[in-house]
Amino acid sequence: MKTIKNIEVRPGFMLSVVFDNGINKIIDFKPYFRFPVFEILHSDNVFASVRNGGYFIEWPAYEIDLSADTLWNDGTVVANL
Repeated sequence: MKTIKNIEVRPGFMLSVVFDNGINKIIDFKPYFRFPVFEILHSDNVFASVRNGGYFIEWPAYEIDLSADTLWNDGTVVANL
């Protein structure tokens, strides 16, 4: 199971995620907005409230989360850190 070392919100509803193995991936979150549970995140301020839970990211105020494994599978490699 992957773990997340760091997350950074990027413009255009993108997340930069650094995993425990040093690999940095970019996740384009826009495709998630087609699912009703994620629609509330389609606001810059709400999206930016994301928190790192280690094995997941979360938006605690909205009870929304995604696993590190999902982010790993959906992300695009940027660099090894």
